[in-house]
Amino acid sequence: MPHDLILIVEDDANSRKLLRDALQVTGYRTLEAVSGEEALALASQHGPALVLMDIQLPGINGVEALRRLRAEPATRSIPVIAVTASVMNTQRAEFQTAGFDGIEFKPVSVAGLLRRMRELIDAPKSGCEAP
Repeated sequence: MPHDLILIVEDDANSRKLLRDALQVTGYRTLEAVSGEEALALASQHGPALVLMDIQLPGINGVEALRRLRAEPATRSIPVIAVTASVMNTQRAEFQTAGFDGIEFKPVSVAGLLRRMRELIDAPKSGCEAP
């Protein structure tokens, strides 16, 4: 549990700081990206235990970034939680269909987020990855 690396993908500096501070105080290490493209590069390079992905990002959005993560063998099994202010039912369905492992709505409940992150990180991997 302690020292797991979490990639925070968030273009808003205040939201990024809130997530970073909450994760670091509970023992997680963090990487930060402000765009979908930067997130893809960092995920590929560092192989984080989990990604927290904002949806509205400059460049490619969080849904497209997730699609690209899932398309690469090196990053397809990394759990990704959508972190978004979008709460409309149609958007919720879109995020679930896209394949996010969880959805957290802003303002984020830190305790709930930490609990869901731990569940995803500790879940057994399927082992069905392509070579």
